[in-house]
Amino acid sequence: MAASSPSAKKGEKRPVPEHPTFDVIVVGGGGSGLAAACTVLEQGGAVLLLEKQPQLGGTTGIAVGTLTAAGTSLQRERGIADNACDHDADAGRFPTPELEARNDPPMRRFFLEHAAETFEWLRGLGLAFQGPNPEPPNRVPRMHNVVPGAKAYVAALQMRVQKLGGDIRTGCDVSDLLVDAGRVLGVRYLRDGSSHEVLAKRGVILAAGDYANNPDLIRAHKGPQFGAIEGINPHALGDGHLLAQRAGGRLVNMDVTYGPELRFVPPPRRPFQQLLPTGKWSARAMAWIYNMLPKSWQAALVKRLLVTWQHPEDRLFADGAILVNTRGERFVEETAWPQREIAVAEQPGKIAYILLGSELIARYSKWPNFISTAPEIAYAYAQDYERLRPDVAFRARELADLKPLASATPALAATVAGLNLTPPWLLLGPVKAYFTTTEGGVRIDERMQVLGSADVSIPGLYAVGQVGLSGMMLFGHGLHIAWALTSGRLAGKAVMDSPSRAR
Repeated sequence: MAASSPSAKKGEKRPVPEHPTFDVIVVGGGGSGLAAACTVLEQGGAVLLLEKQPQLGGTTGIAVGTLTAAGTSLQRERGIADNACDHDADAGRFPTPELEARNDPPMRRFFLEHAAETFEWLRGLGLAFQGPNPEPPNRVPRMHNVVPGAKAYVAALQMRVQKLGGDIRTGCDVSDLLVDAGRVLGVRYLRDGSSHEVLAKRGVILAAGDYANNPDLIRAHKGPQFGAIEGINPHALGDGHLLAQRAGGRLVNMDVTYGPELRFVPPPRRPFQQLLPTGKWSARAMAWIYNMLPKSWQAALVKRLLVTWQHPEDRLFADGAILVNTRGERFVEETAWPQREIAVAEQPGKIAYILLGSELIARYSKWPNFISTAPEIAYAYAQDYERLRPDVAFRARELADLKPLASATPALAATVAGLNLTPPWLLLGPVKAYFTTTEGGVRIDERMQVLGSADVSIPGLYAVGQVGLSGMMLFGHGLHIAWALTSGRLAGKAVMDSPSRAR
């Protein structure tokens, strides 16, 4: 039907095929998809990567960039002895016992056994890391922070894919898998209003991210009361999950989500670290400089990302901070989760503001009371938000001078009357209720192949990242990025080890 691509030695650059047949097609251009495409090319295969958005990155591209792994070279350099068995035991302490009981133990253990290999592979691509840093209940430091931020993963992998001759196409919406006699043969995608069909001789890898911003999937699996809550990534629509399901893949734990939680709306401009260069030598130089800085300076740099991405601590509400809507009304019991987030999503504009009085401002201006944190790395206090996020922090002695709610002063005055809040005031927001990511995914085996009924693999179909979570519980910082990049790398190897389908 279509001519195959010319053969190539491992790592050798190859021309883009003249006809629409590749060894592997990757659906999604975030961290997992780029890692998969890169590995296919390193194994000597021809790869087509299709991304729905105009640019690559996915949720990986907007993350802080922490990768958590055990047994890494940076741990050894600091004299830290660690292993995947201990890491798996510690990872099981992050979820609630009820959620941990739903974990896929063999799969998570398998993943953690390969995470350090992925870390060293990334370092070999020129990526630089700071750390490792501690995060209890991890018994030793395991969090490795890529420098200058998560977009470094995207930049490094994209450059590698392009250098090796991979075909990257953006603006391509994969609408269907091409299936014959139960085997996935390729994909159909839409681009600029035209439909295209492309074949894969070895397999299709689904790497399309989570479904945090698909209200239909959220309502169907988590409950209708959560349908108004948005995903932190507006493009996370569960496309890969739906493609896999239509091909017979089995979805598990689709009601489990990371969140909902309150987060401040993003700043009008990207934070400084996300504007820094991500080239091999510049990133390594920045990591060396960063590691030489005093801890206080390191924390100051991290704070710029901290006040952008991290959520306000629940303790703030337990201590008496209140939530008000744009009308100046208090509308929910602030300590009730997830009713608090559900209620915020039902307010005008889906936004709310956090109001603190003088006593709370003083309390949340110094240790141990912080508004948000990157655990054991940096802590953000009231004055940090005023200095670094003036777009979401407003201090005044009079309620009428709190700019975002100036028109709602009478209602706001009635709201605070009788409460243990006194001026001056600090108004933080707007905040919105978000799902950070979703934990449901397609059941897969250790080759990243999608499993259907009776756990039989579907020939030619693979799933990675948030699509292929396979029931694992990955709570805690840095495990989702570690899984995305590890599963992508392993899928790229597995698919190239599979027999090539005859044309």
